[in-house]
Amino acid sequence: MHSARRYFITAASILAVAANLFAQGIQYDKIEIKTEKVAPNLYMLSGSENVDPGHPDGAGGRIGVLAGPDGILMVDAQYLQIGDKVLQAIRKIDPGPIRFLVNTHVHGDHTAGNATFAKLGAIIFAREELREGMARPLTTARGAVDTRDPARLPVVTYGMGDPVRLRMNGETVELIPVRAAHTGGDTMIRFVNADAIMVGDFYRNFGYPFIDVTNGGSLKGALEALDQTMKIAGPNTKLIPGHGTFINKTDIIPYRDMILAVQGRVQELIAQGKTEDEVVAAKVTAPFDAKVPGGLLPANTGGGTSADRFVRMVYSQLKGAR
Repeated sequence: MHSARRYFITAASILAVAANLFAQGIQYDKIEIKTEKVAPNLYMLSGSENVDPGHPDGAGGRIGVLAGPDGILMVDAQYLQIGDKVLQAIRKIDPGPIRFLVNTHVHGDHTAGNATFAKLGAIIFAREELREGMARPLTTARGAVDTRDPARLPVVTYGMGDPVRLRMNGETVELIPVRAAHTGGDTMIRFVNADAIMVGDFYRNFGYPFIDVTNGGSLKGALEALDQTMKIAGPNTKLIPGHGTFINKTDIIPYRDMILAVQGRVQELIAQGKTEDEVVAAKVTAPFDAKVPGGLLPANTGGGTSADRFVRMVYSQLKGAR
C-alpha cells in the first residue's frame, strides 16, 4: 500500500512538472550544459532537467566531444538558441579547432545548432537522407531552425553501406549508417578505442519509443537497429542514447521485447477489426507502464501520452504493411 501510494505521488508530481513545462515551452535561458567524461579524451554534454517540455529528463539532445591535438569532433549540436553555452562547455574541455560535426538524425534538438559550429570551421557529416530533410522546410522536427541558413546543412554525406571512418586523437571513429529507424537518416557513432557507441534516438529510456514516420522512420527499421547495436556492442561497451542514461547491450533486450510484445498485441486487435482509437483505448502498454519512466506523460508530438503515440505508430505501421 505504501509503495503504491509513493508511486502515485511521484507520478502525480512528474505530471504536474510536465504540464507546467508544456505551458511555458522550452526555457532556453535556463538550460545549463553538464559535462561527463566517458574516456580520456571523450566527453558527453547534456542539458538541464525540467526546462524542455519534450525532454524533461534533459533539455535537447546529447552532444559528444572527442578532443585532442588533432582538433575536436562533435556529435550533434543541440538547439540553436544555446550555441554559446555549448561552445563555452566545449572550450572548458579543449581550446582547439572544432574540425568535424556529425549528426545522428534530423531532429532540431540535435541539428538546430549546426550553423554555429560550421561558421567556426566545422565540416558537417550526415546521411544523405538527413541533408535532404534539412533542406526542406522543417515542419515536424523539434527545435527552432533558420531554414534560410545554408551553413547548417551537412557538407559530406553518405548512404547505407560500410561505416565512414575518421582517425584522429588516437581514436577510430566509425559513422555507422542505420536503416530507417527513428528517422530515415540515422547514424550510430562508434568510438572504437573508448568502446562507446552513440546510438541517437532509436533507443530511449524516458518515454516509449518515438519512431518519426513523417521523417522516414519505421518500426521494422527500429527493431533492426536494436539488433544491429547488440551485434556491434561488446560486453563492456557504453551505449549512449541521445537522451537519458547510458546503457549496455543487455539493457536493449527488455526494450526490444517490450516493442515486440506491444506489436504482437496490436496485431491481434487489428485482426479483430479494431480501429486505431479502439486499440489505443485498450491500453496495450499497461504491462509496461510502471517500468517506463515518462511513458504516461504527454507526448511532445502527436497528442496524448507517450504510450498513446507509440501505440498509434505501431498501429499505422502494421496497417500499412498489410
